[in-house]
Amino acid sequence: MKRNANLPQAGSSFFVGWGTLSLINAGLAQSKGRSGFGWWLGSLLGGPLATLLIILLPAVGGRTG
Repeated sequence: MKRNANLPQAGSSFFVGWGTLSLINAGLAQSKGRSGFGWWLGSLLGGPLATLLIILLPAVGGRTG
């Protein structure tokens, strides 16, 4: 069976994108007064769902960001 040479690249691009999203989520969470590290970990599992939650949840302590 011949292996597709593009398959490893597509897989690695997915993981790079997912990791980048988790870092963006950590920054968003910190700007809303939440734990950047906690949301980073959660984003590794939840990805886009974590992004949605960060956006929809109100800022901690009445901060707006």
